[in-house]
Order: sequence, then C-alpha cells, then structure tokens
Amino acid sequence: MGALVCDAVDADPALALVAAVDPAAAGRTVRGVTVATELRALADAGVQVAVDFTVASAARVTLPWLALHGVHAVVGTTGLGDGDLAALRGAFSRSNCIVAANFAVGAVLMMKFAEMAAPHFDTAEIVEIHHDGKTDSPSGTAIATARRMEAASRGWAADPTTHEAIPGARGARGPGGVPIHAIRMRGAVANQEVVLGTQGQTLTIRHDTTDRTSFMPGVVLACRRIAEMPGLTIGLEGLLGI
Repeated sequence: MGALVCDAVDADPALALVAAVDPAAAGRTVRGVTVATELRALADAGVQVAVDFTVASAARVTLPWLALHGVHAVVGTTGLGDGDLAALRGAFSRSNCIVAANFAVGAVLMMKFAEMAAPHFDTAEIVEIHHDGKTDSPSGTAIATARRMEAASRGWAADPTTHEAIPGARGARGPGGVPIHAIRMRGAVANQEVVLGTQGQTLTIRHDTTDRTSFMPGVVLACRRIAEMPGLTIGLEGLLGI
C-alpha cells in the first residue's frame, strides 16, 4: 500500500513526494525518494502531510510524533479504538488528522447508504471479505458501518437462534448487536455486503474493490484538503459533502 500511496502522491500535480519511512524497506528508492528508517526523515524533508497505512501499534507511535511536530496526518490504519481517537483529538492542535476506515469513495457511499436504510429495516448483517494477508478482523470498515447503522436504527429484532452447532456460526456481534462475518480469501482484495431485512423484503448494499488503486483518489483528496479540516476528522464524508 505504501508504494501505491507514493505513486499517487507523486502523480498529483498539487502534491510532491519528499520523504518515505518504512524500516522494512529502508534504502530502497521509490519515485526518486530513498526510503528512510526513522521518522526524523519526515522533519528533515519539511513534510507538511504524512500518510499512515501501517498497523495500530505503529500508528500509536507515529501519530503523536506527527502531532508534536505540526505535521498533518492522513490515516488509513485500522484497529484504532475509541481511546486512540480521543488521544488523537487531544494531540492534534498544531496540525490536523483525518482517520478513515476506508478511502474508496464507493465504500464511503456504501456506509452512508447502509446508515440511511437502517431505520427502515428490522434485521441487518454485514459480510466483509478481504485478502488473506489482512491480519485483523473484522475490518475497520465493517465496524464503522455497524456503528453508523446502530446510531441510525430504531433497534433490531431479536435473533431467533437458540443453538449454534458450531460456536461463532452467527458471526461476531458488532456495535448494536449487528452480526459481522469476516472472510479471509486468497484472490480477494476488499469487499463488503450489508444485508437488511424487513417484512416481505430484503435490501443488499455491496461494494467491491478489485484493485488497491481504488483507495488512492480518496487518499489524494485527503492530502489536498486536510489543511481545511481542523483537529481530528473521522471519515471522508466531510470532504465528499455527504
């Protein structure tokens, strides 16, 4: 993902790639920039906006450093909890931070549509499918979707299941009790399906990512607009006007 972000930033006429940090790829060259080991390289290069697509444990070190040095942060790392977000809200006073569960515009719209539909249905479930290299489950997008549906719904009908022959067959219970089913599949990239039901009808809202480049327009948009978004912003909705 880091190489794709570098390519997208370098290709945008309004942005310039000036530094890259990845201990696992230190010394390599990407788009004319030598990958560094330490965050200090960002300050040395005069970075104004940094993009973090790592893991939660690394982001908990990187993001406070960016805030301390007045660098804007665009964050696609999942696994950050409410406590992490509260800490970021307090840390980013000199610069801004955007944390998005998903940077694909279609995925953002999928979450919005699920939120809009939630008050009109009695039951709902989420199925998310990701590549077999994804180490966390369920996805941040699935959790964010369930959280938004929970806030919008009038309450869900009780699950009639009284016995699971195999524990977990009904999925994990997300926010509001919405079942989330996580699939890790070789050959997949990122897909999510929200299925809602009420008397005599069901509604399926599905988004499919066929290539990781789908995330790049959202990343570039966030990089270009982050200076306009004070403090901590959750999601791309504000940038998309939805």
